[in-house]
Amino acid sequence: MARSQALPTLPLLDRAPTGAEDAARLSTDAFLDAVRRFDAFGTRTQAETIGGLPYLVNEFWTSGQRQAHSLHEVSYRACFKPQLPAFFIARLTAPGEGVVDPFMGRGTTPIEAALLGRRPLGNDINPLSTLLARPRLEPPSLDAVARRLATIPWDREAEIPEELLAFYHPDTLRRLCALRQWLLEAAPLSDPDPDAVVDWIRMVAINRLTGHSPGFFSVYTLPPNQATSAANQRRINERRGQTPPPRDIPAIILKKSRGLLADGAPPAHPRGLLLTGPSTRMGGFADGIAALAVTSPPFLDIVQYAEDNWLRCWFAGIEVSAVQIAQHRTEAAWEAMVRETLAELARVVRPGGHIAFEVGEVRNGKVLLEQAVWRAAEGLPLERLAVIVNQQEFTKTANCWGVSNNSRGTNTNRIVFLRRV
Repeated sequence: MARSQALPTLPLLDRAPTGAEDAARLSTDAFLDAVRRFDAFGTRTQAETIGGLPYLVNEFWTSGQRQAHSLHEVSYRACFKPQLPAFFIARLTAPGEGVVDPFMGRGTTPIEAALLGRRPLGNDINPLSTLLARPRLEPPSLDAVARRLATIPWDREAEIPEELLAFYHPDTLRRLCALRQWLLEAAPLSDPDPDAVVDWIRMVAINRLTGHSPGFFSVYTLPPNQATSAANQRRINERRGQTPPPRDIPAIILKKSRGLLADGAPPAHPRGLLLTGPSTRMGGFADGIAALAVTSPPFLDIVQYAEDNWLRCWFAGIEVSAVQIAQHRTEAAWEAMVRETLAELARVVRPGGHIAFEVGEVRNGKVLLEQAVWRAAEGLPLERLAVIVNQQEFTKTANCWGVSNNSRGTNTNRIVFLRRV
């Protein structure tokens, strides 16, 4: 299913730029003018000043489900919609230019960059992010996936964690452990350039570990962007009167692959570069490598990223305790992390480039993190331009969590828009 949202073009410049800095300034002004006049969904942008910050509020992209390219259909907790990076990438970069996300998660920004012919650049503290994003930048054919699945030794001996029987039928678990062992040997985590088909199979398998339909390897469990504990799963099984049914692992992988590839592979684009490490030290990226950063950092202490991904990390051979995902308990600590990240982005993003730094509402809207981001940028070589707020209704996934619209959870995308000077 291809993207359905049209991207209104920027207004024509009324004079020719006289230099690189002038051209960048005009590009910024034209973008902000287009945002102010945006009415693609029937409403005009509202401009307000709140707490000294300039806000631009509208519905800038659709809130409908599955309106983006099929390659994005990989679940991950607290990820933003592909329409968010697309809004900025299409308007602020040219084909071939670099687009970076220092907190890439499932890889939404680098995948969208590749789909739009830009250079995908991503970073995350958890190596799981690279395993989820890398295969989708250069996906194999469905035939190649089917052929490789037929060669996997599904009945080989492998260590079987008994606690996982809360999620899986014994036969399914044996085959899942055989697949895990084969993947660890065929594409070890230390290999920066693994076989593309093996890399793809691992990505799809990680995405199918647990869920709430027969399209996953597990019995019914919580939404597919996290895994509950084995003890909690046993309670779910007892409450629902369910036992894990047998699942056809290769058939599920092939079906999910078919869905992911339904819209085709990305067009030709510069080779991507994905790093694993802290957002504050991305030494693998050269100075000025990116024209744009689109990102969203971890939200204070409300999302337990390490705990959510424990089963995915086990399957991938990642030691969860070794992944130093910071939990910022106070707004001051979170703001300090943001400032360090913005300082690093000021190195990675070229002069005249832009940063779209997204935060959601937390604690029922009582904490406005965009104000902390605004403060964090002060004194850095970054011009603070506006807070762009995308108003949206809750998605199907949010409703799964029992969150009602406009009362709890994240109701808006709040994007601090900055320009590298």
